[in-house]
Amino acid sequence: MRQKFLAAGYSENGKRPPGRPRSESARQSILSSTLKLLGENGFSDLTIEEVAERAGVGKATVYRWWPNKAGLIADAFASSTTRRLRFPDTGSVFTDMSQQMRQLVKVFRSRRGRIVAAILAAGQSDKDVIAAFRERFLWPRRREAYATLARGIRRGELRRIIDPDVLLDSLYGPIYMRFLIQHDNLTPEFVDRVCEIVLGSARPRQRSANRNS
Repeated sequence: MRQKFLAAGYSENGKRPPGRPRSESARQSILSSTLKLLGENGFSDLTIEEVAERAGVGKATVYRWWPNKAGLIADAFASSTTRRLRFPDTGSVFTDMSQQMRQLVKVFRSRRGRIVAAILAAGQSDKDVIAAFRERFLWPRRREAYATLARGIRRGELRRIIDPDVLLDSLYGPIYMRFLIQHDNLTPEFVDRVCEIVLGSARPRQRSANRNS
């Protein structure tokens, strides 16, 4: 019994020593504090020192997980949107993509959208910022999207010979275009229209009924 107790991470007095649970709590506090400070002060004025003070941790604790401000901000944004931006598996590639894209539009139209705009703007002059955004937000979503498209190919909804990167850029490019340029509104109807055009063009080609007649 004593060996099992100690193996579970408890000391002989029955208390769990400081470690992972406390560290995870601190990590979440840092991410939450980062988002709040971004909303209050914006990207350029946010500092690691201020985040640490707001989260009630030492500066070294922040740097334990994030090497710089860019990584911290990208992680804070990504962690706050991960659940909302998961891809469903409804049995229809059109529905899966349109539902996820609609959620992305909701995020962009919310207060989180200002964080994305600030990250993308800062990324034009700071390669670390855009690299962190790609690594921590874009690529995890992209990998889920690849799997969604692969399901559509297996079900015969999409052509087998198709470039997934071109297809995804064609789906999401218009969203980022409207988000950044603001020449028109981001709406659910816009998302459905993009899916109709892009995914419609990727459907298997129908053979002509008179081809072999």
